[in-house]
Amino acid sequence: MEMDISSAKEYIFGLISTLKLTEKKIQDIGAELDKWNSRVELARSGGHADLALEAEKEVDLLKNKLQQLTRESSELKVQIEEMRQQLPLLAARQRSIDPDLLEQELLIIAGYLPGEEENARKNRLFDKMEKDAAADAALSELKAKMGK
Repeated sequence: MEMDISSAKEYIFGLISTLKLTEKKIQDIGAELDKWNSRVELARSGGHADLALEAEKEVDLLKNKLQQLTRESSELKVQIEEMRQQLPLLAARQRSIDPDLLEQELLIIAGYLPGEEENARKNRLFDKMEKDAAADAALSELKAKMGK
């Protein structure tokens, strides 16, 4: 399904909102990661290897979340850029004129039904021939009057 320009803009704004929320989560997880790295060092320096191990597990979980969110953020940025590049194309399509549709509308205005293009062409040719014949007849009549 093809989007119109306003739907595309709304979609882009949705992507941007999601990106901002993702960046906020990245920031929060970064702060949380710093806290847990400090706890690892604190547990090691205090001689609590079991607590250091638990803290390292939490650090690993946070790093995985951070990597996933960073990937999502990158994908969102790519999607946003792709959509932004498509906006001018969508706008141009909305402004373009379908020549076939225009021809059909003109035929309808002229009193023909769609599919009667050939009849319209024939009528134009006959109208031109009749005008030419009338002009030739008027010219001949004028010449006859002037010749007498």
